[in-house]
Amino acid sequence: MPKQEKGRSHSVRPVSRRPPSWCKYQPEEVEAFIIKLAKEGHSMSSIGTILRDQYAIPLVKPITGKSISETLKASSLNPPMPEDLANLMKKAQGLAVHMDKNKKDLHNKRNMQIIEARIHKLSRYYKRKGVIAKNFKYVAKIASVS
Repeated sequence: MPKQEKGRSHSVRPVSRRPPSWCKYQPEEVEAFIIKLAKEGHSMSSIGTILRDQYAIPLVKPITGKSISETLKASSLNPPMPEDLANLMKKAQGLAVHMDKNKKDLHNKRNMQIIEARIHKLSRYYKRKGVIAKNFKYVAKIASVS
């Protein structure tokens, strides 16, 4: 898979595992925020972004002791498909629509192959970890296009 190697401008997580002194929320309040946002239909990554931007909660795990996904799993609100796999499948579906209209677009045909390879790799991982069903099968769109 293509890998980002250039540049050092990404943000770095804090070294301390303790909650920051300026964050005044209790663990129960943070869990209530997470559950409320999940019931509104937000994904896990958008919940983290909303907590960071609107509530000034930099990281959930140092405050509550568990991650957003663990909190949602405990309250039985976790999504049936992991977010990264669902996003890749959505991207592949959009690219398949484009490939149906543009049969000779070889650059995006290659991009489709890369995306589908990532889907297969992630699905193997999640099957092994027991996150998705063992009989989950992704049908490749590129095979129907070529």
